[in-house]
Amino acid sequence: MLVVVTSGPSAPDPPPGPAAPSAEWPDSASASTVAASLLRFEVMVVVAIAVGVSAARSVLRFIAALTAEASLPSQTATLNSSQAPGRPWIDLGLQLVYAGSLLLPFALVLYLVLRSGDRWSTIGLRLDRLPQDALIGIGAAAAVGGIGLAGYLIAREAGASLTLVPTSLPDVWWRIPVLILLAFANAALEEIVLIGYLGSRVRRLGGSAAVAIGLSALVRGLYHLYQGVSGFVGNLVMGAIFATYFQRTGRVVPLIVAHTLIDIVAFVGYLLISPHVSWL
Repeated sequence: MLVVVTSGPSAPDPPPGPAAPSAEWPDSASASTVAASLLRFEVMVVVAIAVGVSAARSVLRFIAALTAEASLPSQTATLNSSQAPGRPWIDLGLQLVYAGSLLLPFALVLYLVLRSGDRWSTIGLRLDRLPQDALIGIGAAAAVGGIGLAGYLIAREAGASLTLVPTSLPDVWWRIPVLILLAFANAALEEIVLIGYLGSRVRRLGGSAAVAIGLSALVRGLYHLYQGVSGFVGNLVMGAIFATYFQRTGRVVPLIVAHTLIDIVAFVGYLLISPHVSWL
């Protein structure tokens, strides 16, 4: 029988190449270090976006006012000004966009907290006892707001503060609603980011309560330095008090209520009172 072989001899096995590198998985200690570094970077970015750039601008504005020929009290710092004078509808749109820009860091923090597997309660956002928190906020607003006003007037008389103009918005139908919205937006930004988020993240990174309180208060003070020494000191003290409350109770809603009311009284109260008094 004829056997036809159609295949040639088998090829020799190729020489062995270098062994493939095995996957290098970080151990638990390395993973923990990486997570802490990422969290630290996250905190720096969030705070920089939310208030850091504005704080740096505030410092420069204060230096400019301090080195100007005019005295500090003769200079003004307007907190809420018209964005399009003589064009009320465009002005309204720009005011709403500005309010939205204040709320974006607040929304970012809410997302990051959930993204990290935490609950909003870890940054103090608890809604389980709103009536009690509202009462605490009202009391805090009365105390802190009254002391803050007295401190401002004393500092201005001493030449250590600019003259504050809470609002120069035109007399249009949306003026007071926008001022209330801006009061809430400012409160949400500062209390959620600087108190709840920053305070809780500093503790998670191993910082003490004192470090969290001091850092939060310092950033808040610098954020308001453009108003003068009274703006810096007043907000430094307010920030320390609010941060201490959060570190002890883990609640931030009373602080949002207090801050919102303080700003509403400052903004709307100025409109009602300033035409009738000379000391504002």
